[in-house]
Amino acid sequence: MPIAYSKLTSQGQISVPAEVRKRLGVEPGSVLEWEQDGERIVVRRAGRYTSEDLHRALFEEPPKPLTLEEIDDAIREAVMRRHARR
Repeated sequence: MPIAYSKLTSQGQISVPAEVRKRLGVEPGSVLEWEQDGERIVVRRAGRYTSEDLHRALFEEPPKPLTLEEIDDAIREAVMRRHARR
């Protein structure tokens, strides 16, 4: 069952119904991504990728899970390196 309907203008524009904007979490300036899936067109808000999605796209191996202690240590080291007196 459809959520809502839109009408195409003579200039090829459509309005995104309020309920769809609410569900997608989009507002003026948001970018929508259109993808063909067989006979269907899927519309989604662009840029909704996690860091894990990006890692999977860039590297063959999944990221190594880190403990909170390892994350804290890495942040501490990075801050110390960045702000070390020269």
